[in-house]
Formats: sequence, structure tokens, C-alpha cells
Amino acid sequence: MPHEQVVAGLDAALRVGALTADAVALEARKAAEATPRRAHVVDLDEPDQDPDPVASLTARRLAHLPPDTRPLPSVAIYDQLLRITKPRTAEGNP
Repeated sequence: MPHEQVVAGLDAALRVGALTADAVALEARKAAEATPRRAHVVDLDEPDQDPDPVASLTARRLAHLPPDTRPLPSVAIYDQLLRITKPRTAEGNP
């Protein structure tokens, strides 16, 4: 956010006694909505100052993980539970 909007958010939050970051962010967004948007001008003749995009930390971690050589889990032990029958009553009904 532009500096002016953050300062406006801080000012509005302090005026009402709200001393949290959430209140400042909310008031800064209100200030951003109240001000007309200016067109962002890009000079295509100048090289980009920051050509590297923001890297995903999760993607970076996943790329450096060793291969998982563990065997796949088995649920064969649970098949035993399917073979258990309920005891029958004297009348023959479960």
C-alpha cells in the first residue's frame, strides 16, 4: 500500500483508540477505496529492477526433498475385522 494510505490508516485507528494491526489495515483499505486510483506507469525502456519473481517457499522445500523410498502402507490387517461375526442369540437372530 502507498505510504499515504498507511499513514491515513494509522491516524484513523489512533483517533478511535483501536490499537491493533487489523484496525490499521482496515482503515488503510478504507483510505485506499476513498482515493481515486492512479494509473501505474511503467517505462518499458528501462530494465526491470527486480526481475526475480517471489519464490514459493513450499515449492522450494519440495524441490529439495529426497525421494521417498518407504513402502506404501497396507490395510490388509483391517481385513481381519471383516471376518469377525456377531454372536447369535438363542433364537438364531443376531
